[in-house]
Amino acid sequence: METDVVIVGGGPVGLYLAALLLQAGVRVRVLEQRPSPNGHSRAIGIHPPALAALADVGLASALVHAGVPIRRGLAISGGRTVGAMEFSSVSRRYPFVLALPQHRTEQLLAERVRTLDPDALVRGARVTGVADDGGQVAVSVGPGLGAADPARGYAAQVVIAADGARSGLRQQLGVPVARKTYPDHYLMGDFADAGTHGEKAVLFLERHGIVESFPLPGGVRRWVVRLGAPAAATDPLHLAHLVRDRTGILPEPGSNSMLSAFSVHTTAARKTVLGRVVLLGDAAHEISPIGGQGMNLGWLDAQALAPLIHRVLAGTATPAEVCRYESGRRQAAARAARQAGINMMLGRPLPPALLGLRNAALAAVASSPPVNRWVARRFTMQ
Repeated sequence: METDVVIVGGGPVGLYLAALLLQAGVRVRVLEQRPSPNGHSRAIGIHPPALAALADVGLASALVHAGVPIRRGLAISGGRTVGAMEFSSVSRRYPFVLALPQHRTEQLLAERVRTLDPDALVRGARVTGVADDGGQVAVSVGPGLGAADPARGYAAQVVIAADGARSGLRQQLGVPVARKTYPDHYLMGDFADAGTHGEKAVLFLERHGIVESFPLPGGVRRWVVRLGAPAAATDPLHLAHLVRDRTGILPEPGSNSMLSAFSVHTTAARKTVLGRVVLLGDAAHEISPIGGQGMNLGWLDAQALAPLIHRVLAGTATPAEVCRYESGRRQAAARAARQAGINMMLGRPLPPALLGLRNAALAAVASSPPVNRWVARRFTMQ
């Protein structure tokens, strides 16, 4: 089957790029190996630049309506508020960070793609190989996870690998990656929200490590606890007790609706444009989830890539344009990784004396409106 663009991976980044291209008249097929949508609420934060990008496909209003706008963040230590961050100045259109579970974000994106082309999203399709002859890319496809569809093939002018941090297509292409491992491990879960902090994000800066807390739609709150080693137990009661021991707040274990443990590492592909195949989002560069920038970075990658794809399809793209795209997105990923590193550093365990110094520094930042605004803009990817 011939098409203009094949996107490998039907996650939020692949679906967003598909919507951008489809509404401009480009023929697109999104090949997703999962036979059904993922119900896991992994990424939850949508920053103002990403909301502006999502407005380009007509989804910002629907996302804001579905999510929780976080307009203020608090830093608490030992039961005392040591600082606050206001998001009112970070954007005129979107003066907040939007909290929305990833599965709901993907659902809205998939609906938009289907509205533009009911056949664009192909589920249960696993890409087994690509062959780029310089003018066209042949895509071999077999049944995906739990799929019964017969194998199919596609021929496209451009192929996009948006299949995540463990990108199978990147591995097939033999693209080397630079990998860095951090001494940071986390356990997170979603529980019923007692309403103590309303629609504020809260960072509990405690001696044994940070606890992060974010409101979600439907009266739910996410709790993220930093650990000193990979989680030995991943049950809701264990996480609830960790939160209580550090913050004095006990989430109701029986209300848990999501539980996940993760350790932090980063990867960066040495090359992201390989002829007519482009690595996008986490397939190109995975960064720490702390700070919620990864999914947003992928959307901004796609927004920058779409005009280049149009020029490739028209036969007017130049090598210099390709280089500018690749270097620009590499720089954006490096900035995001640095910010994530700072976020993790602030949440690591400290002895009482150093904890007091850190809290005093945060209080000084919070008390200076110009500095507070600058930090808020950095945090929200401005």
